[in-house]
Amino acid sequence: MVTNDASAPIPVPSLAGILELARTQRLSFTDLFQFAESRSAVGQRLEAADVYKVWIAFNETHPFLHLVYFNYSVTLRQLGDVAGSIHALRACLKLNPRFGPAHINLGRALEDSGVATQAILQWQSFVEMTAESTADGLLHRLLALQHIGRVMENAGLLEDAETALWQAMELRPDKTEAGQHWSALRQRQCKWPTLVPSDHVSMRHLLDSMSPLALACFSDDPLFQLAKAYRYNKAFVGRPDTSGFSRKVPKQKTGTGQRLRVGYVSSDLRDHAVGFALREVLELHDKKSLEIYAYYCGEPVAGDATQARMKAAVDCWRDIAALSDADAARQIADDDIDILVDVNGYTKHARTKIFAYRPAPVVVNFCGYPGTMGSPFHHYIIADEHIIPPENEIYYSERVLRIACNQPIDRKRVIAERPSRAEAGLPEDAFVFACFNGMQKITQETFADWMKILLATTGSVLWLLAGNDDVDQRLRQAAEKAGVAPERLIFAPKAPNAKHLARIALAELFLDTFPYGAHSTAADALTMGLPILTFPGKSFAARFCHSIVAAAGVPELICSGPQSYIERAIGFANDPKSLRTIRESLQAKRESCTLRDIPALAARLEALFWQMQAESEGGETPVPDLRNLDIYYDIGMELVQDNIAFSDDRAYRQAYRNKLAEWHDYAPFPYDSRLATEGFTASTISATGKS
Repeated sequence: MVTNDASAPIPVPSLAGILELARTQRLSFTDLFQFAESRSAVGQRLEAADVYKVWIAFNETHPFLHLVYFNYSVTLRQLGDVAGSIHALRACLKLNPRFGPAHINLGRALEDSGVATQAILQWQSFVEMTAESTADGLLHRLLALQHIGRVMENAGLLEDAETALWQAMELRPDKTEAGQHWSALRQRQCKWPTLVPSDHVSMRHLLDSMSPLALACFSDDPLFQLAKAYRYNKAFVGRPDTSGFSRKVPKQKTGTGQRLRVGYVSSDLRDHAVGFALREVLELHDKKSLEIYAYYCGEPVAGDATQARMKAAVDCWRDIAALSDADAARQIADDDIDILVDVNGYTKHARTKIFAYRPAPVVVNFCGYPGTMGSPFHHYIIADEHIIPPENEIYYSERVLRIACNQPIDRKRVIAERPSRAEAGLPEDAFVFACFNGMQKITQETFADWMKILLATTGSVLWLLAGNDDVDQRLRQAAEKAGVAPERLIFAPKAPNAKHLARIALAELFLDTFPYGAHSTAADALTMGLPILTFPGKSFAARFCHSIVAAAGVPELICSGPQSYIERAIGFANDPKSLRTIRESLQAKRESCTLRDIPALAARLEALFWQMQAESEGGETPVPDLRNLDIYYDIGMELVQDNIAFSDDRAYRQAYRNKLAEWHDYAPFPYDSRLATEGFTASTISATGKS
């Protein structure tokens, strides 16, 4: 019953009564929507669909019939009737060909039906139709262009995707979604310079739209990366309504003999670099000390060996992909997790908003993302002394805790039989430099360094993972322009993991990229006995590889900078015997090195989890340091546009201190401990030159 006052109850019509009103054209447009929405809200979507269907059949001359068709399509889609939804959307568009939401939804329905080409054509027809349009039309035109770009990117049509996304950016440069995909696409295609502004899209727009992960491939600027992560979190997560969530209070477990309940949240608990890294760790966790929960938020997979191993290793496996962020957080809270580990960070399919509900007393950033989260709800980051030495803790909002090496590996990985060089497409007698990092990590500066190495080492070749044909050809053309014969670049096609591991050792020397170096790829190479030449920068991604090289017991492969890196690569090619000595050392230390001591890594993780628990019980859980990050962002925005490929720490910090002093002199801001800004003026900071 519903009432309009306490004394006059009004009976709610039955379904049969509503259908009769619709058939006799006595059910108003607004009452139709109200009834259908109320039935859908309580899960009675079939009743809502029946009412829409009958109303449409007997109200064909109604001026808002296209809106009823649209709502009918939404209800059918919710019922899983995609074909019916497509029919309803097409009927809607016959009545109103410029109704943007129907174009958007029809494209999505076609895409989900496996006909991406038809989806793109649908969106393109709307884009062409709305070249000049109203504000609402422009919004839907923007959405259509973004969908076109997304689907084309997924289909591997990178050039076409880039074009569509650029049109979206020029339409609304302040909207960052299209720009985020556009810059990442440019990196994947090795298009240099990566960022190219126009009259309508400024460099500020381009940098604002870059994701934290893409920025790590673009610049070795950890302060700007911290500020970017902070801004990205505010835009991506915002401030969800947490009023229905009480803050979790830590349970007393230290010294009680109770097990600590640890949850790992990730979309990559499967055959993926992160899955390969974590699966043995999960198997080695001490089940007398920890109770392990795994929360999988990725796409469904079938016959996945890594996921099967993980399910067997953990105490509880939960698939939360279909749950909303709030419902996933409720599930985690109901599970009484003590320590919740974010294994995604800001990577693909991340569910960062789950952590904003604080479903556990302690939230940890570990393993999946090479950088700080800059969030108010990530308390700790786990790294090692090479990636984050004590003096670099100022670049992180979380408290830093350390393990011996930040790259877990799986010592049980299957490795296929080693192929011959001929089978791998390599010349028998050449010195083979290799890099198996993703194309997005190859910058113009790194490629220029490689060309200098090839020019100085006659007969050598460079072996890279293949991109698409256009990208491979672009790199060959860049080599030729640098004076290197294009056939000296050899591209390895995609291969199953076991076969890829087997072919790695055919190369003589792995050349790392900068500023985003090799991660799991480095561990793979060293495991297979392939030496890696690298040099550290300042940010997490720029220091990861040298951590792995040190953990493998061959610190002599760590260079001081790009010039040293070039000289050492040339020296090894000209004196292969010196490299053979390092390969022998790698082999001799293989089973005893820190990189492969996974039992010790698992034990250290457990000790850190218990340390976090003790601090939580004592009210000492750290508060993320987010002070002045909007200021650091604006200063970083100025400095990063120079995009200096490599600089020493002192010069880098001094540049920030000078800018901070200028800003403080104009408009004083609160003290923060990152660069000791309290009370400094521009002249004071410039004079001291201290970092």
